[in-house]
Amino acid sequence: MSDRPDRATRRDFLKLAGVLAASTAVGCKLESHVPETIGAPANDRVTGFDRSVLDAVGNAVLPAELGEKGRDAAIGQFVAWVDGYDPVAEEMHGYGYSDVRYLPPDPAPAWRAQLAALDVMSRKSRQQPFAKLSIDARRELLAPMLASQGSDRLPEPLHAPHVALALLAHWASSPDAWDLALGVKVLPGTCRVLGDANAKPLPIIGLRA
Repeated sequence: MSDRPDRATRRDFLKLAGVLAASTAVGCKLESHVPETIGAPANDRVTGFDRSVLDAVGNAVLPAELGEKGRDAAIGQFVAWVDGYDPVAEEMHGYGYSDVRYLPPDPAPAWRAQLAALDVMSRKSRQQPFAKLSIDARRELLAPMLASQGSDRLPEPLHAPHVALALLAHWASSPDAWDLALGVKVLPGTCRVLGDANAKPLPIIGLRA
């Protein structure tokens, strides 16, 4: 006797639930998909940053323990994240609410303007482009800007009021930052095979490069 449709549906659901439970148990981050809006206009956002100034900011605010290659990678990941951001996109529905919510507007124009202003200030007050200043001089220019934000905690990257905070907050929320803080490779939010679930995390080697 063949299964009734309702039995087949329950069986398929239980199989799917088992797969999801197994994947989350070993640290897999499942991708969510937001349906595209019908008839939505093409994304014609301006992308990119003045990398000479942004790199100089990154070298001033990111931990020295990352080394040159680590800082370059962190800055590149930040730029890719900002360039790929979809402003005011509909969020996935979370638990506990049913209303439609949207992501914040595009923060990139303000961040680009801040980089330009930082370079102008450097040229006027130090007679040099910001990228040509020493690390200490860059930090001296950045310090009052960051102090004026009035917070002792890093914000969510999207809500960062200054590009230096956004860059640092984006890195601080990454698996690399967790590994650096703990001194071992734990790689939070990434997939691991079941055989490695109980393995001791490997130490970080060659942190400076």
